[in-house]
Amino acid sequence: MDLVKRDTAGSPSTDTSSADLELARKARSISSYPPLRGQGNEMDVAALEENFRQKNRSCFVLGASGETGKALVKEIVQRNVFHRVTLIGRRLLSFEDKAYENVVQEVVDFEKLDNYAQVFQGHDVGYCCLGTTKAKAGTEGFIRVDHDYVLKSAELAKAGGCTHFHLESSKGADKTSSFLYLKTKGQVEADVEELNFERYSVYRPAVLLVDREESRPAEWVARKFFGMFSAMSIPITAVAQAMLINTLIEGDRKTEILENKSIYNLGKIGGKP
Repeated sequence: MDLVKRDTAGSPSTDTSSADLELARKARSISSYPPLRGQGNEMDVAALEENFRQKNRSCFVLGASGETGKALVKEIVQRNVFHRVTLIGRRLLSFEDKAYENVVQEVVDFEKLDNYAQVFQGHDVGYCCLGTTKAKAGTEGFIRVDHDYVLKSAELAKAGGCTHFHLESSKGADKTSSFLYLKTKGQVEADVEELNFERYSVYRPAVLLVDREESRPAEWVARKFFGMFSAMSIPITAVAQAMLINTLIEGDRKTEILENKSIYNLGKIGGKP
């Protein structure tokens, strides 16, 4: 897996040659499970799921109304590996599928998150897919959502007992960038890292390939173009699958930054036949 380990100065350094070795290391770490199935390095995902299920853990998801969040919640519900799943957002979501009937929903005011500290208590795993755009929310609104809301949520999650925090970021995130979007993403990555979760996983996908419900012609054209280049894009389902599979695989309690290729590889492991 492409892990970007932060050095003592806080700057990321990428060892892209370690991708396959890291995946193999994680595979070896589950040697107590049934052996790998099929051909090649395919992990026994069913064994991973059952092992994790027996741990009786709970999770929360932030940003479940967004495209990645929706795909992630669907993945979580279908695999049924958590004994409790809580969606934290600014409004209730509607689900027609009965598989979602046991999903708990908590409505919060992100401007007053301190008043909702109890909502973040008692979760082992936290997934954050919060995000907006400068075009939609303006500069201040974008920073408020993608940095302030994310960081405050992470602080409350840590105080509430969360041990593994997942953050959806973006390819090119860099707190020293001159571009607002990449700078904000990089800054919140670093700020959340300072909270010292037992395990902190950051995902930096490239252009997300998704068929939105709303009509965005320009975005449709962009998806078709970038979809021809795997290094520049990734299916949103692959991101969701990677986030869940990475949860099932035991880590080394360290910060890990998964770049687009690593997300794609984990997504393939999580893809159902």
